Amino acid sequence: MNVNERIHQLRQERGWSVNNLAMESGMTQSTLNSLLSRNTPPKIETLQSICTAFKITLAQFFMEDEQTELIADDEKKLLTLYRQLPTQKQQALLELIAK
Repeated sequence: MNVNERIHQLRQERGWSVNNLAMESGMTQSTLNSLLSRNTPPKIETLQSICTAFKITLAQFFMEDEQTELIADDEKKLLTLYRQLPTQKQQALLELIAK
């Protein structure tokens, strides 16, 4: 999977449009659209901003799908649903689980 396909996959998992990713990463929508339409890999600084928006590390970004097979299906579903929540609701859920 190439970098832009991975960005698309992560957006789909979260139910994000390019505009959502732009807002979360602090980038302009036109910059992201240009990057994705050219199908060229972003600079490392840009990719770091994208990873920060997705709340993942660069290492997690490049993990192959085979490594996620160690996670049960219900855990994958939980992660997917968690990632779709706004930050405030993510924090509330973490606080609930920690009790």
